[in-house]
Amino acid sequence: MNPSPNQLRAIVTGASSGIGRATALAFAKSGIELALVSRSAVKLKTVADEVQALGTHVKVNIYPIDLAVTDQVKQKITGIWEHFGPVDILVNNAGMGYTNSIYDTTLDDWQKILNLNLTSVFQCIQGVLPQMRDRQRGTIINVASIAAFNAFPDWGAYSVSKAALVALSKTLSVEERSNGIRTVTISPGSVNTPIWDTETVQADFNREAMLTPEIVAQSILHTALLPHQAVVEEMIVMPSGGAL
Repeated sequence: MNPSPNQLRAIVTGASSGIGRATALAFAKSGIELALVSRSAVKLKTVADEVQALGTHVKVNIYPIDLAVTDQVKQKITGIWEHFGPVDILVNNAGMGYTNSIYDTTLDDWQKILNLNLTSVFQCIQGVLPQMRDRQRGTIINVASIAAFNAFPDWGAYSVSKAALVALSKTLSVEERSNGIRTVTISPGSVNTPIWDTETVQADFNREAMLTPEIVAQSILHTALLPHQAVVEEMIVMPSGGAL
């Protein structure tokens, strides 16, 4: 059965946990069909099952892709919309955290952070742009961080990757506006996600004071569902208690 012309479809990267998972569920509740991207097929299947359990009957497909392999990303993202159907929304959420001083950051670590947090986003964007241009509409939502604007000790490489992502978003916005394509940058403060449990992050913050993934997901959903003649180009979402 072909989807209706008014049916919105979204690609969400980093969809297996945290903000990506919460965004998938929020989109599904609003009737948006989903192409979920992450490295783990098992974790993606769990999220897809959660989506289907909502009873909204939205279409949800999973695409296990390692976005760190940047020279394959554009082709694989193109393959998604060729298989899934034209995509109205791309949420670039996948990324990694990393803590170390600038001096102690190895070149290999530096490159890994930039590859996943920046270059893979660039490639995802190039993957969806042709069909968005053809239809003269689309929304690209890039999840950055408050670290793009504020310096924190030992977060230098991460901050650079997110600041560059903000610059990429701003450039994309002015380049693609005439093609009917909106670009949104969401920059959250600290969010209580599994990123804090990864081996590359060493930090001791009060996670109960952080934003929840669901709060950020609602912000993403809000920007995605604005009437097409309006756009929230930049949004900073902070915990009301001020936790970073």
